[in-house]
Amino acid sequence: MQISAAPIIYIVIFVAVLMLVEGLYLTVFGKSISLNSRMSRRLALLEKNHDREKVLEQLRKEMSQHMNARGIPLYSILATKAQKANIAFTPKQLLGIMAGLAVFSYLGLTLGTEAAPPVRIIVAIIMGIGGVYVWVNNKAKKRMSLLEEQLPDAVELMVRSLRVGHPFSSAIANVAKEISDPLGTEFGMIADEASYGRDVAESLKEFAERMDSQDLRFLAVAVTIQQQSGGNLAEILDGLSKVIRARFKLFRRVRAITAEAKWSGMFLSAFPIGALIMINVIQPHYYDDVKETPSFIPACLIVAAFLVVNVVFMKIMVNIKV
Repeated sequence: MQISAAPIIYIVIFVAVLMLVEGLYLTVFGKSISLNSRMSRRLALLEKNHDREKVLEQLRKEMSQHMNARGIPLYSILATKAQKANIAFTPKQLLGIMAGLAVFSYLGLTLGTEAAPPVRIIVAIIMGIGGVYVWVNNKAKKRMSLLEEQLPDAVELMVRSLRVGHPFSSAIANVAKEISDPLGTEFGMIADEASYGRDVAESLKEFAERMDSQDLRFLAVAVTIQQQSGGNLAEILDGLSKVIRARFKLFRRVRAITAEAKWSGMFLSAFPIGALIMINVIQPHYYDDVKETPSFIPACLIVAAFLVVNVVFMKIMVNIKV
């Protein structure tokens, strides 16, 4: 029995692409760019550069650059997710990384496989673009999940600060000091903008729209209403923190209940592809007798279409909205 290592090489090269992107990101911007860092990115930049105005300018540029570049061809598929992930790479740098990873993938495929040059070129381009997309998508999901988890604690910290007599801008600054990223840097920017004269409610609303978060919209609306009509902001935020925490618990419960269905959907979607890979590894010549028949290519296209439809419908079935 002849065993082919080509499918495994494809997988290894794709994993290497993901690791290269992450390694390059941490090398260029340092450990503070990681969500696991204890010190927020804003505080790390202030430690290196004591000019708060320049740090604010840099962070604001990073947080708006992706949506401003949606007109770049091929970049529109990344812009929204890169915005939520707050990727510090500029759009041009990300496109350059895609090209570099495509070249790296082509060299790996050339050395490790015997595929035809056109096939290697197509697969290398897919790996370069797909690798960056998967990396950015994972970053966005992790950041949004952590932001939703941190928000109730941040609001409660603001409530305690207000109750001991601090103004709202100082309460936000306290959150920036005590809470790690992503909220630490975001609220630090809002505090810096407030010190330069920008309305806090306006900054919160812009933050909520940029992150597309309903809980942040609640916070922005609560602050706006209090500014316009008055009232006890500490009590308003205390009630809001309870609502946000209850919503978070509900979402977690729904996620736990639907976890089995989601994993079943993922397994059923990935099993045909995994079976195809294993067949090509264990028996590379399994399809040799039918490759030259006229119906082989149409049959492959039909199977691929069914797989795409299967993935779409599985996604719809397990995507339960609350």
